[in-house]
Amino acid sequence: MNFKNFAELIELKAKTASIFPFLLGLGYSLYHYHKANLLPLLVYFVAMFMFNCFVDIWDNYNDYHNAVDTADYQKNTNIIGREGLSLGLIKGLLAFFFFGSLLLGLLVAFWTGWAVFWLGLICYAVGIFYAGGPKPLSSLPLGELLSGLTMGYLIFLICLYINTFGTFVWSWATLGTTFLIALPNVLLIANLMLANNTCDLEEDEANQRFTIVHYIGKSGALLWWKIALILAFVAVILGVLLDLLAPISLAIVLLVPLMVKFARPYLKKQVKRETFICSVKILMVFQLAQVVLLFMGLIKF
Repeated sequence: MNFKNFAELIELKAKTASIFPFLLGLGYSLYHYHKANLLPLLVYFVAMFMFNCFVDIWDNYNDYHNAVDTADYQKNTNIIGREGLSLGLIKGLLAFFFFGSLLLGLLVAFWTGWAVFWLGLICYAVGIFYAGGPKPLSSLPLGELLSGLTMGYLIFLICLYINTFGTFVWSWATLGTTFLIALPNVLLIANLMLANNTCDLEEDEANQRFTIVHYIGKSGALLWWKIALILAFVAVILGVLLDLLAPISLAIVLLVPLMVKFARPYLKKQVKRETFICSVKILMVFQLAQVVLLFMGLIKF
């Protein structure tokens, strides 16, 4: 297996979807709590990245193994069939990433407390059953919601807790404020999955995968995709108004013209190889700007 195939197998181009929530958690820890717990945080990052690799390989493996459209999708579309990758190698990679991330995650939980264990357990359950089992979550109208919550919010929350354990207070107020900070990530990661499922609607239906797009149609999916993008900006503005973010974070509204430019091709035509990248660009640019502005808010002028 060459690096190009490996990168596609683990969906390397989409890894920023989980890395930026981690950085957002670090920035918010420094801004509000003035704390960082670097060694557990570093180990958690490696564990998180490894498990993310496991989930994407697991997704590709199950899509290949369970494909109904064996003549086209299994042989010509799925990375495993298209490149003739060894199933033994795939299983070895799955074991390496899964058990490696599990051991590191348990080490972090041992250092910082049971909250990391239970939150991590939720992430593992969603990751495993997202593509596995008789009815994978990705084939149901739940994939967008669960991927957005686990990657957009729980990664952020675990990072925040690791940095502040001992002083972190579990309360509805804390959960509400932290969710607001993470909400743009939740919405735009869910949007990424929604765009993917919108582009793949016919292919998914041919393989007995009935995502939310099957039920609300492409027009409904496109309407929600636009609303979610708008709400991402609203969440940042509310964060500043509630004094959860520094005023400099309001500069994110300068991205609006760029977001409109990115969105137009996808809204006109939903073709995986041509316009899905629009949703990827929106997620990456918004996440980058949100994190950079949060860290800039740490600077005392």
